[in-house]
Amino acid sequence: MLSDRQRREVANRTGAGDGRPLEPFRWWHLLSGRKLLRLPLTYADGSRIDYVVDVRTSGKQARDDDTDLYDGMAHLYLNGWHHSASPLPAVMPVEGGVVEVSLGSAGLRRAHYLPDGGAAQRLIPHPKTAIGRRLRFDRDHPTLSHLLGAISIIVLVIGVGVNGVQLLEQLSQIPPVAERFGHFDSPLDLPLWLNIALGFGAGLAATERALRLKFHWLLDAFGA
Repeated sequence: MLSDRQRREVANRTGAGDGRPLEPFRWWHLLSGRKLLRLPLTYADGSRIDYVVDVRTSGKQARDDDTDLYDGMAHLYLNGWHHSASPLPAVMPVEGGVVEVSLGSAGLRRAHYLPDGGAAQRLIPHPKTAIGRRLRFDRDHPTLSHLLGAISIIVLVIGVGVNGVQLLEQLSQIPPVAERFGHFDSPLDLPLWLNIALGFGAGLAATERALRLKFHWLLDAFGA
């Protein structure tokens, strides 16, 4: 989650939309990592508006003025029409609050509606996107889904522990650190193939958690 200061700074990057219609989600958009998330709002008088956040990390819609300064773009559509856009991370004003979207290396880190004076609400993923498919699997097969989630945590914990110990050994070889704290010898001496396998597994586990919009500051920051 962004701090209040970061949220104010990021919100200043939001620009007006061009009014184009929302592009339908196609199966090949799974390969490009496109993400669609809805925010339907209903008011006391029964009126409704529908926001959609279209997150692009590749292609021309993932760039701001054709530059590579950002990791991608978040496009906000109001009732099917392009309303505003912002580089990621994004904080975009909507009726009654803001939409906050941020990205990690493994996928979405956060996609929430923050109403004025209320609790944050997670946006609703499009059912055909990777996130929507993973959450549907969670609804249809809760036991298998919970098992998969538990395995992801275990893999990430192992990855954090193993790589953390080896990183500590490397840091202890820096002369100023060694002079102050001494040299640390890691009890683990893993072959290269196993380190690669653990890194690959941690990446898959972080991706699985990102598809459920789960993020832990230590586990997922490392796995991502």
